[in-house]
Amino acid sequence: MHAGHETMFRRRFFVSTLLSIPVLLYSETLQEWLGFSVPAFPGSEWINPVFAVIVFAYGGVPFLRMAGPELRDRTPGMMTLISMAITVAFVYSLASVVVPTQSAFFWELVTLIDIMLLGHWIEMRSVRRASSALDELAQLMPDTAERITDDGETEEVPASELEEGDLVLVRPGASVPADGVLEEGESDVDESMITGESTPVGKEPGDEVIGGTVNGDGSLRVRISATGEETTLAGIMRLVEEAQESKSQTQMLADRAAGWLFYVALGAAVVTAIAWTVATGFDSTVIERVVTVLVIACPHALGLAIPLVVAINTSLAARNGMLVRDRIAMEQARTLDTVVFDKTGTLTEGEQGVVDIETVDGVSEEDALGLAATVEGDSEHMIARAVREAADERGVSRGSATGFEALKGRGVRATVDGERIHVGGPNLLSELEGDVPPELERFADRAGENAQTVVYLVRDGEPVAAFALADVIREESYRVVDALHELGLEVAMLTGDSEDVARAVAADLGIDTVFAEVLPEDKDETITELQEQGKSVAMVGDGVNDAPALTRADIGIAIGSGTDVAVQSADIILVQNNPMDVVRLVTLSRASYRKMQQNLVWAAGYNVFALPLAAGILAPIGILLSPALGALLMSLSTVIVAINAQFLRRVDLSVPSLPGVPVSGDPQSAD
Repeated sequence: MHAGHETMFRRRFFVSTLLSIPVLLYSETLQEWLGFSVPAFPGSEWINPVFAVIVFAYGGVPFLRMAGPELRDRTPGMMTLISMAITVAFVYSLASVVVPTQSAFFWELVTLIDIMLLGHWIEMRSVRRASSALDELAQLMPDTAERITDDGETEEVPASELEEGDLVLVRPGASVPADGVLEEGESDVDESMITGESTPVGKEPGDEVIGGTVNGDGSLRVRISATGEETTLAGIMRLVEEAQESKSQTQMLADRAAGWLFYVALGAAVVTAIAWTVATGFDSTVIERVVTVLVIACPHALGLAIPLVVAINTSLAARNGMLVRDRIAMEQARTLDTVVFDKTGTLTEGEQGVVDIETVDGVSEEDALGLAATVEGDSEHMIARAVREAADERGVSRGSATGFEALKGRGVRATVDGERIHVGGPNLLSELEGDVPPELERFADRAGENAQTVVYLVRDGEPVAAFALADVIREESYRVVDALHELGLEVAMLTGDSEDVARAVAADLGIDTVFAEVLPEDKDETITELQEQGKSVAMVGDGVNDAPALTRADIGIAIGSGTDVAVQSADIILVQNNPMDVVRLVTLSRASYRKMQQNLVWAAGYNVFALPLAAGILAPIGILLSPALGALLMSLSTVIVAINAQFLRRVDLSVPSLPGVPVSGDPQSAD
């Protein structure tokens, strides 16, 4: 729609401007002001009215047509005011041809229409560019795909013909045609257009791939799992479209202000007409003042002030991995004073990790970790996975184990290089009746104070090492808490974990308030308690267990995309599984609101000075605004609003490292 209007206004602007040149050249007023003259010839007196009629019919009629719906709905606004201004000038000028008057407004009429067309062209182009996020998303999807047939050959088919279960070949550098599961091949896939994360993501068989993402150097065979409107990209496009179509509270205020301004303009025009008629009698001066008042009061820029900021805001949010379902929620983010985080999977990784190791003399941490990982090689227990991952991260190689056996409720055992090795918790030590070395006892006591789980490595009946495991705090969680504090926000944590675990995490992260041992169905009551204290609360969770709290909060933020519950319960969805985007959300909301305020001032504030001048309050000292100059001021306001909104694109959404806050390093304990 915006692209079509942009083309129409651009074409009509250039044609109308070209047709306006003869009117300007043969205007007696301009000739007198600028000190020039043009040759007269028989019939030259008709140049102004004839060309003015053409310009009005070609460039002015579109405004009259667009005013129709406003009048039918009894909601007069911008188009109505423009139509009134140019119609009054047109009728008066034509009347001056038949009934001699002091002056005609032909040159003012054509310049008024030209400037209005220019302003609308700039507006449509700005809005079209700002709303290009959907077009860019749509262009990510390839038009064709290489489907693998039953005999192993490939055939090129339109991507729209793919069906669930089809196997497709994705060559290096090609786009994935639809959502699917990787069956064969390994590669790094660029998902930045979906998640905003610049680093390519490694993919191997069994991993999910998203339609529209770009394959790296490997050749992939993908089994299609979703097509058309069911794909992740299609869902994102729907959310972006909903956000762009929804109106914010500030935009609704701007719409109301436009309505108020219409009545103010009518009132000012009536008062102006009466005052000038009483003072000078009804003549062309009265019409000129009325026209100027109507032009100055036109809420053209006011109609652009908020929608353009909203469009740019939504586009920026989508490109940074923030999908806004509710425009009001995005706007309210600037007023937040409390952000409540779910713990597991939001501030923490949601899985166990080795956070500390203690060994006896003569045993290195690498040797202990290698032995434990070897014994745990065949186990699928979460502790086993944590030990193996810790070994892999340190580059510790595993040996071979025989005679593996799981000891229910106690641990595992196996034989490594002829030695009997056990890995397990305190129950294992009780069964083996081995003495625990003092250094391992002290280590276990410290871990217990931090609500960490301890498992022991026992070699030939003697404990030689202990591992502390905990739900690992996300690396970025340290930074997000400090960054939110820098923004003046209180940070709270809501979890079903024990008080000890919750307090340990809160102390480590510097969280202000902790709500522990809260059942999922009771989380919304906690949010209500905070709201009753007069706080504006955002809830950040995974959108599944936290759905009631997400719905209850002033702003529900689902971290991580993909679940239907997250989409339905949250106002804002963070595509990247990254709590740092909450900081970016608040920063963008505040920057956008500032731009909205600035634009409202530029769009309507000038009326405070311009309307009295247009009415002729300074006429006694020779200062009058012509209709053309009034149109120029109004259009200048529109251009300033459009340019000012574009500066929102420069807002810095990066979150710099803060003093004393780790940016990278080993995982930290959450428990």
